[in-house]
Amino acid sequence: MSLVSRLSEEIQSYVDRDPAVRSAGEVFFTYPGFHAVVWHRLAHALYRRRWYFLARLVSALSRWLTGIEIHPGAKIGRRLFIDHGTGVVIGETAEIGDDVTLYQGVTLGGTTLEKGKRHPTLEDGVIVGAGAQVLGPFTIGRRARIGANSVVLKPVPPCATVMGVPGRVIKGKNTDPECFEAYGTSAKETADEVAISEAELMKQITRLEKRIQALEVSPKAAHPTED
Repeated sequence: MSLVSRLSEEIQSYVDRDPAVRSAGEVFFTYPGFHAVVWHRLAHALYRRRWYFLARLVSALSRWLTGIEIHPGAKIGRRLFIDHGTGVVIGETAEIGDDVTLYQGVTLGGTTLEKGKRHPTLEDGVIVGAGAQVLGPFTIGRRARIGANSVVLKPVPPCATVMGVPGRVIKGKNTDPECFEAYGTSAKETADEVAISEAELMKQITRLEKRIQALEVSPKAAHPTED
């Protein structure tokens, strides 16, 4: 694929996934996520040729211009969409498949100082919501969704939805895995998660109220002892 075709493909991914886009020219000249990916392509090419210092120099320049830090060693597939982008950090051994979406404040980081694979692998179509942290050398399955501000510390199966700190699977399969879901979670899923939490809280409150009532009537009734 030619350079022009690759750039056109990257730009079109922003047009398709960001309703705020008015034209391809707007993406080309004003979108830091697009700029960061273009700079990374150059930095990664230098890195693969073992021109490490020059690669890091290009990466540092990109970070200064865009607010997005991508290590030149990271492997990034086609049509990566970084929306807004400020604060995004992608580590050296991270691997990103095709059609992945990252929102602002996302970290693809590590949890060890040892050399080798330290950062996550995101398969095709993964969506990572704003502020989410994905930390460790594991795999996020194809078309999985990570909710905003989640902290993911273990593998995620394909087509799953993960939310929380630490992140846990709240939905094993998307009803429509081909559907793009902005910010990684739908309003319905978020509302369902809140409703479940409220229901559990109400159960605990009810149990405590019954125990208090029993104590008020008879302390021994609340804590019976054996003869």
